[in-house]
Amino acid sequence: MRILILLGLLAFITPLFAQNQATLDSAFIRDNFTKREVMIPMRDGKQLFTSIYSPKDQSRKYPIIMRRTPYSCSPYGAGNFSTGFQNMNLARSGYIFVFQDVRGRYMSEGDFVDVRPFNTASDKKNVADEATDTYDAADWLLKYVPNNNGNIGVMGISYPGFYSTMAILAGHPAIKAVSPQAPVTDWFIGDDFHHNGAFFVLDGFGFYSGFGKPRPQPTTAGQSGFRDWNTPDNYDFYLKAGALRNFGERYDMNKIPFWNDLMAHPNYDDFWKARNPRPHLKNIRPAVMTVGGLFDAEDCWGAWNTYKAIEQQNPVKHPNSIVMGPWVHGGWSRTPGNRLGNVVFGQNTTDFYQKEIELKFFEYHLKGAGTMDLPEAYIFETGSNRWTTYNHWPPENIEQRKWYFQAKGQLSQNPPTTSGSDRYVSDPAHPVPYTEDVHLGRTREYMTDDQRFASRRPDVLTYETSVMTEPVTVTGPVVAELWVELDDSQTSGDGLLDADFVVKLIDVFPDTMKGRENDVPMGGYQMLVRGEIMRGRFRNSFEKPEPFKRQQTALVRFELPDVAHTFLPGHTMMVQVQSSWFPLSDRNPQRWVPSIYEARDEDFIPIEISLKHESGKASGIVLPVLKR
Repeated sequence: MRILILLGLLAFITPLFAQNQATLDSAFIRDNFTKREVMIPMRDGKQLFTSIYSPKDQSRKYPIIMRRTPYSCSPYGAGNFSTGFQNMNLARSGYIFVFQDVRGRYMSEGDFVDVRPFNTASDKKNVADEATDTYDAADWLLKYVPNNNGNIGVMGISYPGFYSTMAILAGHPAIKAVSPQAPVTDWFIGDDFHHNGAFFVLDGFGFYSGFGKPRPQPTTAGQSGFRDWNTPDNYDFYLKAGALRNFGERYDMNKIPFWNDLMAHPNYDDFWKARNPRPHLKNIRPAVMTVGGLFDAEDCWGAWNTYKAIEQQNPVKHPNSIVMGPWVHGGWSRTPGNRLGNVVFGQNTTDFYQKEIELKFFEYHLKGAGTMDLPEAYIFETGSNRWTTYNHWPPENIEQRKWYFQAKGQLSQNPPTTSGSDRYVSDPAHPVPYTEDVHLGRTREYMTDDQRFASRRPDVLTYETSVMTEPVTVTGPVVAELWVELDDSQTSGDGLLDADFVVKLIDVFPDTMKGRENDVPMGGYQMLVRGEIMRGRFRNSFEKPEPFKRQQTALVRFELPDVAHTFLPGHTMMVQVQSSWFPLSDRNPQRWVPSIYEARDEDFIPIEISLKHESGKASGIVLPVLKR
């Protein structure tokens, strides 16, 4: 009873403490900073709205930390102050903070272009992109902001993370340290609106119905998104909405320019390739620290792969590091990072990151203060719930082990010795939900949700190991290898089909585990460690989709984003395979159509899918296991 009372008091006190801290942060900014608003000219004549917060103490010089954003650098007005910066430890240590509306957004001039491509022209005298805008802003700040020490850092989360990546490419000598955090990186392969070519309709529609509306002139106000839901249940809404083509007329999405771009580019063509900054991350100057969340539902992929691109394309040793914590999207700036949903991590990971990692990074590279003793990879390992450090990521001391799907739902490291397969019917009229809860917006917590609801569905195949007697630590990308065969009774005779494949890596807690979290019993809890979808038509090429042929076996092999997780003794490892993840991802009609974005409601058909587990066609999952 005493424990329950203490937990109740803690639940009551924690929000009050956070509210009080926010009040103190707001007061600190107002008491210790002066603010001015300026329009900074770019090389093509456009001017970008910029807010500058300078320490009132002018007895010493300060480095500049800049964030460029499409989400507004509000509050507007020289007398209206921010209520808190991303990391108040930086504010208290002494920095000049600069926030800028990117061109075409809010109070800045010019035209906005989503994930504007990097201009590779050698002569950029009169040509502007996000990298040149960053360069021009940096140049202006050095000249016209008093008491700066000549060093600039750039940071930002999500879309501002993309602009941070562009700052790496700016090439300005004063930009000494950049931290892309949950950076938008590749909107077709792994971030936000597509995962392996599958369209993430829940986020895409919810976001672009507001963000994508044209802005005719500079404004301090944002635009609201779609609100006419008429239901609290997103599964119900999107199922009734039907095929993606219906969103254009029915919900006015054909008035959103970038939505039309999405619908016009169903494959990985030059439109998407131009918006991927990774190929350009070569011969870079500033120190880079990429930050992300292991359970980021939006840009987990971008964080891992921005770091890897820099690592692979800069052979001369360069200060390039990565930090991944047990966080949701941006959770290291706005949550304690001590839990996600029902899964508890046992410590305030955000406080540790902000004080011991982020502060040290900028202090060293922008002030020359302290020592750079941070490892190249600072990774929180879930399961064991501890911070780990490596001199490279993925770690060098790993071995690739394959767990094979077996008869009767077994998962084993022994290859199958008999021929067999498991079958399920994938029906677009009854897609597998991504979570068991009824809600309208996409949850953050689904990334660690209990998967028992899915295990009980006949259209989800479940494979599970025996109880583990020793820990197994998985550190790196996960690879799914599925040998599949599709069949149906509704095609017109051409025998051409399509399907999506969702693979989920799951940690199953012991049945004897005691305790409840959020009124959920944790005994037998099936914690999602990593899940990912693959649009089957892209199994051989994202550029050139191809159908499956009825009753012909095909290999679907794809990579899931990296994990850092230990399966403890007493737990079991589980893998689930299914063909819908709704409405996280749009539904595949399963009848072959050249573009799913043009599919009609009548194109959606149920099909039977066979998953092979036999010699030569052994389906399974390949895990990078840390050697002990």
